[in-house]
Amino acid sequence: MKSLAFAAGLAMLAATSAHAASHLPDLEGRTIAVVTENAYPPLQFIDPASGDAIGWEYDAMAEIAERLNIEVEYQNISWDAMIAAVAEGQYDMGMTGITIREDRAEVVDFSDPYMRSEMVMLVRGDEDRFDDAAGFAADDDLLVAAQPGTTPFYVAIYDVLDGDEANPRVVKFETFGAGVQALRTGDVDLVLTDGVAADGYVEASDGGLKVVGEKLGSEDFGFIFPKGSELTAPINAAIADMRDDGTLDALNRKWFLDYKMGQ
Repeated sequence: MKSLAFAAGLAMLAATSAHAASHLPDLEGRTIAVVTENAYPPLQFIDPASGDAIGWEYDAMAEIAERLNIEVEYQNISWDAMIAAVAEGQYDMGMTGITIREDRAEVVDFSDPYMRSEMVMLVRGDEDRFDDAAGFAADDDLLVAAQPGTTPFYVAIYDVLDGDEANPRVVKFETFGAGVQALRTGDVDLVLTDGVAADGYVEASDGGLKVVGEKLGSEDFGFIFPKGSELTAPINAAIADMRDDGTLDALNRKWFLDYKMGQ
């Protein structure tokens, strides 16, 4: 009787699991090419201890792949080439903490938002010359790092400084991590970033970095696809499923509260 009850319980669990997944599309093992930069912790980056590519977005994609029955092949590209490459159909999907914006939506399709973040001011731990955007703007000797074409670049130009995209106080870097390194070494004085990335850097810095001032606005992150991609709807369904069952919250806890960068 116990064996029968155990077998019945397994059958019921299997049926429940099958039913839970049945409302999501089955993409029948299709392989999709996903491109990323691996330079935006804790969303995606190279673990200095293992050399592996890890992060919130990798875990999220693993969940999506399992729920939709897809295989993911990852490739890398620089940020400044990513949106154009996806728009041209070189890749099926892009992920690297990409802010959903109307101008970008003219050339690529976005998924529904998987995360909302707020822009903050990241500075060295001993910074005492300014503590808000106005204080930074008032001192012509202070410099801000930014990747051209990113949301932090435009916030630095239009919300912190004078609206001149050629302003020499904005020092351009190819990667976000290079800008943070320049901040650490004193080559620049400010990095603007979303709050989730700032949390990771501050926690890993052992007092070397901190956040100052008020939040400078919010932004929604989404995955990107070539225009008209048939992947957008299934990915959106998986994101909604992960939001409803608490998976997105669990990933946030893992990467923004529990994970110690550099370990």
